[in-house]
Amino acid sequence: MRRKIISSLTTFALLTGGIAGIAGTVGYSSAKAAQDASNFKDVPASHWAATAIYSAVEQGYFKGYTDGTFKPGAPVTKAEMASILARLTDQPELPTPEPNNFTDVPEWAKSSVSTAIAKGFIHPSSYKGKLDAQAPLSRGEMAVWLTQGLSAVNSDYGQALSDVTNTVIPAKEYFTGKMADSHKNAVAVALGTGLMSVANDKTFGVDRTTTRAEVAVLIARYTSTAQTKPSDIQGLNELRQVGLTGTNLSVIAPRYQKPGPEKFSESYDYSKITGDFSKIRNRELVTVTNYAKAKIKNWIIINPYVKESERSIYYPAFVDETDRLLRGAYYSFTEYDLNIINSMNRLQAGSLFSSPTINPLTSPSSKAFKNYAGPHINNLLSSKGFFVLKNPVYWGEGLLHFDKTLNPEVHLTLRDGTDFYVAPK
Repeated sequence: MRRKIISSLTTFALLTGGIAGIAGTVGYSSAKAAQDASNFKDVPASHWAATAIYSAVEQGYFKGYTDGTFKPGAPVTKAEMASILARLTDQPELPTPEPNNFTDVPEWAKSSVSTAIAKGFIHPSSYKGKLDAQAPLSRGEMAVWLTQGLSAVNSDYGQALSDVTNTVIPAKEYFTGKMADSHKNAVAVALGTGLMSVANDKTFGVDRTTTRAEVAVLIARYTSTAQTKPSDIQGLNELRQVGLTGTNLSVIAPRYQKPGPEKFSESYDYSKITGDFSKIRNRELVTVTNYAKAKIKNWIIINPYVKESERSIYYPAFVDETDRLLRGAYYSFTEYDLNIINSMNRLQAGSLFSSPTINPLTSPSSKAFKNYAGPHINNLLSSKGFFVLKNPVYWGEGLLHFDKTLNPEVHLTLRDGTDFYVAPK
């Protein structure tokens, strides 16, 4: 009998506009909400999300439970999240939204899901008729919904979702190859904008569920990000440039540019010079020695001389906080794709290029890189220092000098004669 009563109450709650903890739209003043928020037994002022929770409740996105709790660690379902997103009043509606053809949305959430679709958060065409509306929302799907919402606010966010297709994502799952293609672009933009972040274990956690506390924080971040132009967000610019060209050089070190023709002799064919890294990315390069055929997949620059937020979005994945350079140089991290001709040891790998910047001899030795599980040369070598794979792919560590006495130019040549050449101006 008790089960039937609870079931009836739950059904009644669903049919009358929501479930416990998700705010209704009528009869709940902001003053009452603020008072309720400050009295949650399980959200002390010291809670990591206290301010965001208080704000979310005051704005009507959440309500507390009748026992005086907020339940910050409880998961949020897809239907609940759709209801929250539907309440974002500053979110524009699409001129021609997709139809709500979901067959498994409970009655109480149908209108909210339709509104979330109209506001660009949910694309029914990405599903097969079922939203699985009452299942907990995963972080991966959350990233997809929020970044799709940003695209509806500003088309350049939509362009960013395309630009990051081939980028390097500063999350452990990316480096270990365990991030599904269906999540990569959204995760990249979510990280690049600061909407979402990696956990202490350096994973993004696409399959982890999203909690009520996290949603409260995300709503605050989303409303702020939606008011920001994509071009004003450095981390997103880096991810876009790496996706499009293979390097973040133009964002972190814009002074490094293609030299003018005056630097070369008149007999030199200047038309073969390029400062566009995409022209040589993933193409076979001329090497000093012939131990291996070499390609470069990505080239990451980090500037340790500015405040942490400006160093690079990749800073936490490659460099420890205690690392310091002694003299005029940026950190340079290069992802190599080598095809060994016969056999090759570590020292021979280091002889492929004569450059302090492009140096396949060693991989980053930082704790950060180890925590992110980036591909390391040490994992590819035998006890005698020879590569155990014919086609090793790993990250190398070098220095991009800007002191003119330390060979600051970066010069790479393709087999067809194309020259990538940059130097500080």
